[in-house]
Amino acid sequence: MITLERLWHKEKDCLAVKFKYDTIISNQLRKFTGARWSYTQKAWLLPYSQQLINEVCKLLNEGNSIIFKDDLKEVEKPKTHKELPLSNALNELSEETQKKVKEFENWMHSKRYSSSTIGTYTDALRTFLRFYAHKAVSEISNNDVIIFNNEYILKNKFSASYQNQVVNGIKLFFRTVENKSINIESIHRPKKEKLLPNVLSKEEIKLILNAHSNIKHKAMLSLIYSCGLRCGELISLRLENVDSKRGLLLIKQSKGKKDRIVPLSLKILELLRIYYIACKPKVYLFEGQKTSEPYDERSLQNVLKQSLEKAKITKPVSLHWLRHSYATHLLENGTDLRYIQELLGHNSSKTTEIYTHVSTKHIQNITSPFDYL
Repeated sequence: MITLERLWHKEKDCLAVKFKYDTIISNQLRKFTGARWSYTQKAWLLPYSQQLINEVCKLLNEGNSIIFKDDLKEVEKPKTHKELPLSNALNELSEETQKKVKEFENWMHSKRYSSSTIGTYTDALRTFLRFYAHKAVSEISNNDVIIFNNEYILKNKFSASYQNQVVNGIKLFFRTVENKSINIESIHRPKKEKLLPNVLSKEEIKLILNAHSNIKHKAMLSLIYSCGLRCGELISLRLENVDSKRGLLLIKQSKGKKDRIVPLSLKILELLRIYYIACKPKVYLFEGQKTSEPYDERSLQNVLKQSLEKAKITKPVSLHWLRHSYATHLLENGTDLRYIQELLGHNSSKTTEIYTHVSTKHIQNITSPFDYL
């Protein structure tokens, strides 16, 4: 049975195709332009159109029963917090409050916060202060934050992540500009989801890395896995970051503005040498179509997508799965958790400990009581 549903996902009108896992159906859907697997929706998503519905039904109708959920009625685009009118409990800021927000923004710049963090915190704080425009900033208390969460964020059905962004912005603002600490523990915050990292088997990794005949594509994916890199870290690598004599890779100013080094295996070094001779990059280790400019992040994602198709892997694999797999395979090979923490650039050991929950080294040695019945 296949269910077709119309929904709004990531600011796009989509046709969701839901069915019990089937490799044949998945491969058929891949043929459509713009088709992609959504992990959150547990469905294949395609750009919505009547023509596409007809084509999907024609392709999948044979041997399958197709259900149209809610008759594919038009879905209403959800409003974001930036689109809500001022009448929705928000007012304009006074000139004095605007100066305080600007002061907060300048403080973050001076502390060299990333531009995305500055923008996020400033927007979140501005929204909160507009809610209390009738009240002096110095009079705002913990209880006001709780009221805001209930009367604005929850009432308008904003996400838990946005709620946390607002709370973080408020906390930092009152500790710096206002020199007044708000007790975060008594503010209502949504519980974090405890999700396990997605991990591939070594066999699956091998299939993905060997799927490409293009040396650049193969080198990029191989380096991500062999060093546990984030996508942004890979495309930011420069030629001088590779220390082939010492067998090290220097990762500059990664997440949290930290430098770190990771070992380069002899195997990956040999692959990089072959790639360098073939492609001759000038500035960045992996350059795009324009010389001396870094490879595009979206293009890198497409490289992985092509590998998955060639390897016939239907899992919704992302580039970050390669990093998760690197950490898990290190742990299964007996590498100490403290070293893995350093290699991944984690601040807290608790972040690294999550990989102990997906490692199968010890779990596979456990015998189920069912076997003794």
